[in-house]
Parts: sequence; C-alpha cells; structure tokens
Amino acid sequence: MAMIENDWLPAVGEEFKKPYYKELYQFVREEYNTKKIFPPADDIFNALHLTPLSKVKVLILGQDPYHNDGQAHGLCFSVKPNVAVPPSLENIYKELHEDLGCYIPNNGYLVKWAEQGVLMLNTVLTVRAHQANSHQGKGWEKFTDAIIHAVNAQESPIVYLLWGRPAQTKIPMLTNPKHLILKAPHPSPLSARRGFFGCKHFSQANEFLVSNGLEPIDWQIENL
Repeated sequence: MAMIENDWLPAVGEEFKKPYYKELYQFVREEYNTKKIFPPADDIFNALHLTPLSKVKVLILGQDPYHNDGQAHGLCFSVKPNVAVPPSLENIYKELHEDLGCYIPNNGYLVKWAEQGVLMLNTVLTVRAHQANSHQGKGWEKFTDAIIHAVNAQESPIVYLLWGRPAQTKIPMLTNPKHLILKAPHPSPLSARRGFFGCKHFSQANEFLVSNGLEPIDWQIENL
C-alpha cells in the first residue's frame, strides 16, 4: 500500500494505530500475497492521494472496487483508460448529458474529477477478483467512516452525492449544516430509472459551490 503523505495523514493517521486496522492490514496483505486482489496495492488510497482533504468540494460514495481484470484503480465508479465503461458509469454519463449537456466520452477514467476536488471514495477499498463484496466486514468500513467524519468536520461547504441505499446509510454521520446532501437511487441499470435519471445532481452541486464562492466542477470527461 502506498503511504498517505498529504493532509489526510493527520486527519486519519490515528486509525493506523487501532487494533481493527492492524487486523485489516494483516488480512489485506495476506490476500494480496495469496490471491488476485483489486485494485493494485499501490492504488488502494488513490482517492486520498488525488484529492487532499483541504481540496474536497464533492464526495461521491461507492461500495467496493470493480472486481474484473484491469478496471479498478482506487476511485469509485472510475476505470483505467482503454477499459470498457461499466454500466453504472454509462448511466452517470447519460445523466450528465441530460443535466449539463456533457458529451458522452469514450472512456471511464475519472481522474479529472478527483483532481478538481471530487473525493471518489468506496466504503470498502479492496476486493477479490470476480467476487463482489468479498472484503466487506473486514475493517475497511471503519477506516472509510473516519474519512467521512474528517470531511464532515471541514469548514468549507461540501456536496455529498449519495446514490443508493448503502451510501445513504452514512447520512447520520453528516451533521455539518454548511454541507449539502443530495440523494438518489444508484445509477446501476437495476435502479437508475427509479430516480437517478433526472436527479440533476451535477448541476445542483455546481450551483451550491458557486453560491458559496467556490469554483464549480468541470464534469466533462474528455475523449482519449
């Protein structure tokens, strides 16, 4: 695992000393040594590396990483360049097109969002190949809750995009009145038509940021 070195370290560094994290670390290390695990170990904390705590404007919460070959690289919903765009992300792009007129790009590489302050966090940061949710309940949830608590404590206004019931279970943690919580069904093909399409979360997020004197997010992912 690539060490966290930016301003996330003082915010969540105490977690590394706790018994649950030591158990989690041992479990994850053993998994990487004996099985095929995603994302690559050096990419586990990419969401934190690419979006320092002080720069967070938007938090998108996913569940666990993509579990097929070559997809996951540490940002929820994002895939590496030259990998087919997964169905949930296709639906995110459709909503972006309807909401903001963004063209639908030929890739699912969302690093551009992360570099603008969109924290793209999965609640579980690793997964066994081809076994969805296989690392749930091992301790990652406690660690990512600490990340969410650190975001909640920020003074600057932040937008939470909470898609689907698992993401929305975190709402009781989000107590800062300066922040904006937007809820919708998950963008997966199973639920997108129940209210994800038409939610206009992207324009609402930008309107909130602008109204608070912050730069809006340029949501357009360019073609590669």
